[in-house]
Amino acid sequence: MPLSQPKTTSLTARLVISAGLWTLVSLLAGGIVLVLLFQASIERSFDARLEVLLENLIVVSNYDAEEGVSIIGPLAEPRFDQPYAGWYWQITPREGEAMISRSLWDWQLEPNLSVAASQPIRYDAMGPDEQEIRVAERDIMFPGVQEPVRFSVAAETTENREEVDSFIFALMWALGILGLGLVGATIIQVRFGLRPLHHLENALTKVRSGDSDRLEGAYPREISPVVGELNELLDHNQEVVERARTHVGNLAHALKTPLSVLVNETKDDAKNKGELASSVDRQVGEMRKYVDHYLTRARASASGGNIASRTGVGVAVEGLRTTLEKIHEERQIKITVSGAAYYTFRGERQDLEEMLGNLMDNACKWAKSDVTVEITKENGMVIFAVGDNGPGLSEEEREEAFNRGKRLDEAVPGTGLGLHITRDIARLYGGEVELGRAEAGGLLATLCLPASADIVPI
Repeated sequence: MPLSQPKTTSLTARLVISAGLWTLVSLLAGGIVLVLLFQASIERSFDARLEVLLENLIVVSNYDAEEGVSIIGPLAEPRFDQPYAGWYWQITPREGEAMISRSLWDWQLEPNLSVAASQPIRYDAMGPDEQEIRVAERDIMFPGVQEPVRFSVAAETTENREEVDSFIFALMWALGILGLGLVGATIIQVRFGLRPLHHLENALTKVRSGDSDRLEGAYPREISPVVGELNELLDHNQEVVERARTHVGNLAHALKTPLSVLVNETKDDAKNKGELASSVDRQVGEMRKYVDHYLTRARASASGGNIASRTGVGVAVEGLRTTLEKIHEERQIKITVSGAAYYTFRGERQDLEEMLGNLMDNACKWAKSDVTVEITKENGMVIFAVGDNGPGLSEEEREEAFNRGKRLDEAVPGTGLGLHITRDIARLYGGEVELGRAEAGGLLATLCLPASADIVPI
């Protein structure tokens, strides 16, 4: 049995996977950029709001030499009056008590008084209950005061994180749907774009199976040059096969005619029918055997190169069965054929008959009464299992049986070239012949040959 070919990488899979990975990387990078931009926008908007509230706090504040700083107007953020509401303000003079919002309750901010804040400054800090807060501060000089007063507005940043998290969640869904859509579009585009290659594959299959001798159909201009080159290659292959067949026929005629003359001369010349004539007769017989052997190999080589050859199995096997049963009629040999007769062999009929004829004839010579031929198909190969109920062969004898000219029993007629020729022809077609033990106890010869498209009866 021939080994199965290793699986190759799919071009569609490679294109889809590469496009999918590139899409994933692009969407991931784009998503990160969008999140960073959105987060920066949220932070800028938050800082701007803090500065507005800080300006509002400064505007509604008043300074009195006796009472100090006081609030004389409403504030723009109502949550300043709710304890621990997340929005806070504080006015801190360099000397004296700080004024705080009701939302701070019993807690105070710790402004960074060591840093001048003639313009608003912003920084992150920890607020009440370990809250993360954002602080905006600015120093204000009141008339009659030698030291500036620090105005601070702070707010909890939880809302910012929640907005960013919501944006990330929505963005993930959006990018996920977009990614699936892009991958789906890529699959459709790749399958549509590679469809001409599937048409080319089908056309090559028809040529290989013998249903067509050329690649037919319209192809895109990127593939048309390849199709043209393949058609030229097929035409060249056909020319080579025809030339080989012609040379084989000429050689057969040139060699067989003189050999036939020599045989007739040695048989008809009764006066010279001595030791020399007998020796010539034997040697000419051996020469004819080897000429037949190598001419068969040459013909099979030429036929094996013709990928359009196609032979129905059923007709060939049935013809051999009828002929061999007549030849071995005196011994009452019965040949039973089973399996699908509509299978086809990708090769010449005369080569199939040569191989099967040798195996079936050997089985008939050694069988006691029955010969079986079972036809199956597996992994693109037509398999012929020829068995008999004869004495069979040991493992050593099975290997020795393939040696050229080897006859294991001189009492049985034959040349000793049958198995050797069969294996040579089978290997020229990419097949193989193996010997084993049949269920009936005799020899089982298994012939594996490449299959073509089946001729299924209607």
